[in-house]
Amino acid sequence: MSSSENNETPNKGIVVELEKGELSVDQLDANTHLTRKILWKLDTRILPVLALLFLCSFLDRTNVGNARLYGLEKDVGMTDHQYDQGLAVFYATYILSEIPSNLILKKLTPQVWLPCLTFFWGVVAMCLGFVQNFAGFVAARALLGLTEGGLLPGMVLYLSSIYTRGELAIRIGIFYTAASLSGAFGGLLARGIAEIGTRGGLSSWRWIFVLEGLFTALVGIAAYFILPNGISTAKFLTPEQREFGVSRLHAASHGDAGREREAHEIFSWSEVIRGVLSFQTWFTACAYFGILSGLYSFGLFLPTIIEGMGYTANEAQLWSVIPYAAASVVTVITAYLSDHFRMRGLIMLCSLPLAIIGYGVIANVESSKVKYGMTFLMATGLYSSVPPVLGWLSNNSAGHYKRATTSALQLAIANCGGFVAVFIYPKAQGPEYHEGHTIVMGLLCAGWFLILCNVLYCWNVNRRKAAGKYEKYTGYGDDRDPTFKLVL
Repeated sequence: MSSSENNETPNKGIVVELEKGELSVDQLDANTHLTRKILWKLDTRILPVLALLFLCSFLDRTNVGNARLYGLEKDVGMTDHQYDQGLAVFYATYILSEIPSNLILKKLTPQVWLPCLTFFWGVVAMCLGFVQNFAGFVAARALLGLTEGGLLPGMVLYLSSIYTRGELAIRIGIFYTAASLSGAFGGLLARGIAEIGTRGGLSSWRWIFVLEGLFTALVGIAAYFILPNGISTAKFLTPEQREFGVSRLHAASHGDAGREREAHEIFSWSEVIRGVLSFQTWFTACAYFGILSGLYSFGLFLPTIIEGMGYTANEAQLWSVIPYAAASVVTVITAYLSDHFRMRGLIMLCSLPLAIIGYGVIANVESSKVKYGMTFLMATGLYSSVPPVLGWLSNNSAGHYKRATTSALQLAIANCGGFVAVFIYPKAQGPEYHEGHTIVMGLLCAGWFLILCNVLYCWNVNRRKAAGKYEKYTGYGDDRDPTFKLVL
């Protein structure tokens, strides 16, 4: 008998035992390398693609700031207030598109819908390079938000169908580091593209939109041929690995009932309502609102702080890389710890104070060097809090359409932080931005208490389930089931 046959026989036996419930996921992970092989394949085939999509997302939403440096407002004939209006319109349509996009994701399939969104917003981003007036700028920004809004909630929902609850945060952390890296990479890329000058009859800022948008559209096309819809259709897995992977997800969901129910679940407005009325949705979404208010505004004042240290604009671009790079490392470490200890909110209670301290200091000191040092605390505290908060709500929402609703609604509420970022850092306040920093610090403090409230709420639900007060939901196969324990 060949070695491959020897390996397949025990693997099939493991699948059978797992499906019968005779092996727990923890026992299985300790006694076989099959789980590790599957996770390695998923991580190396899916996460790089999602990270690239998310990198494109951040580049295409933030490159307008780089274009502004090269004459966007002057060429289009906009005032500072009109520019801010264009930014605000993007967030309005971005927010409105998130819930509908997640609700149709299952019908259209992730393999089709996520690449389509990427392709279309890449085309819209290219169109920004050809706008001639304020009306065209606003229309293009509105379409950009409409096409881009479904990406992040769709990716979180997609990952939650591929990985177990205890594996989700580190995966979100890995692709979310693309966001922090884009903060550093975007300015350098824009600087390089601007060297094209006025070749082809287009000014530098137009080339930024055209080339970055073209790159995004091409990435969207490539993603269609790479991303699978799920484990059961992943061509890079062997038949045994696909069978085992699906069974493993079933076991992690406390038996087949939950995953089987989701696989055949039909859309129901009652599940949407259940997601909208969830206390966890509002606790985490409002806390995330404060985090995104800080994240979206971070790049507005960082160059000003660095220039205050005596560096030129080009040198400032290079120095701005360091806080983002540090944040990337800490984000991945925090996400790993969140998965390892099966904790979300408790991790955030430790990470958010870093950002709060940073904003508290930076709002009340004048030294540019001290301010620059505080940006490390701000960046690491903000970015490292994102994977736990995104994974937390997804972990604690069972039933496909409830989870689709909660993931999208959480992000829709949180992305309202974009409006805050646009209007609390006006040029007139620079370079100190005392009021803006104080507002964000207040939002982060409120967010910390909301996270604490959600931890206590989840603890109380688990206590009530253990006391038998949820017995009427036995067999429901969703998060109300007594066997479904909420992650703290």
